[in-house]
Amino acid sequence: MTKILPLIIAPDPLLKQISKPVEKIDESLRQLMKDMVSTMYSKRGVGLAAVQVGVLKRVLVIDVGYEIEDHDHHHDHENCGGIHVKNTNPRYFVNPEIIEFSKECSSYNEGCLSFPSMRSEVIRPSKVKVKYLDFQGHKKIEEMDGLIATCIQHEIDHLNGITFVDHISKIRREMILNKMKKLKH
Repeated sequence: MTKILPLIIAPDPLLKQISKPVEKIDESLRQLMKDMVSTMYSKRGVGLAAVQVGVLKRVLVIDVGYEIEDHDHHHDHENCGGIHVKNTNPRYFVNPEIIEFSKECSSYNEGCLSFPSMRSEVIRPSKVKVKYLDFQGHKKIEEMDGLIATCIQHEIDHLNGITFVDHISKIRREMILNKMKKLKH
């Protein structure tokens, strides 16, 4: 059984903390990752770092290809969060590290679950090579491009206390942070 976890919303200082490496992948960590996937789907995100649910561990989840299914509910919403997803392919990354960046860059209009309703164009390398441990703890090295490359860079930034607004102009960043402060009050 998974649960929807509460999100840490900017400008919470926790989002500026650096996450600690994971020592071992056990059942409690796997449960956290499953809960993170449910939370990500419930908020219609494509990536989520553990710090965004208040856990300072180097863990993130990504699914860039799922779809939300429209349906009438004839059951209790507690388990589904009111959302049903299909074509899911959740990816789990423990202690992810970018070991290579492409010289070519691409721009993407990024949003963030910790900055609800806020978006901005961010320029990042268009391809990356990532070293990580998967859900079972197996070592992996993978080349990524397109949306997943953008997404993993965004989520790894979270593990290093960096948010997408740190990549944009000072004026645009101040505008977004001021809106976030107003939303909090």
